[in-house]
Amino acid sequence: MQKMIVVIVLAIAAFALLSLASGASYLETMLPGGLPLGNVLSALGLCAIAGAAFLISARRTALGVVSVTSLIAAVTWLPVSIVLAGNLQLNFSGWRGSAWLAYTSVVAVVALCSLIWALVILLFAMCRRAGCGLANKDRS
Repeated sequence: MQKMIVVIVLAIAAFALLSLASGASYLETMLPGGLPLGNVLSALGLCAIAGAAFLISARRTALGVVSVTSLIAAVTWLPVSIVLAGNLQLNFSGWRGSAWLAYTSVVAVVALCSLIWALVILLFAMCRRAGCGLANKDRS
């Protein structure tokens, strides 16, 4: 069941990232209250990436700590962005734009790195279970 949840979360991340990368017209759709759909999809994409890392990682490990931290940072990204911008459209001026760019960059890099780290650990574990390690290479 957890594998299916990870796949769904990664599909959500892929949809959000592809929508943002393509500049889809629906990103400018205003939700009730004036929040653009693109801002919600950005937050959802960050949360999905960090959430997938959290779901994959083992608890009480360095990866577990990093993945929880990245998930917390991703969940707080939209509220922090709104506070920094002072508006729901995330239009920035002055130093706040630079602060937002730095914060966003750190959150995105930490989330992405935690997911990559989790996937590498998962692949090594799967390889070990399947017996495809370096020790088996010498036998062939």
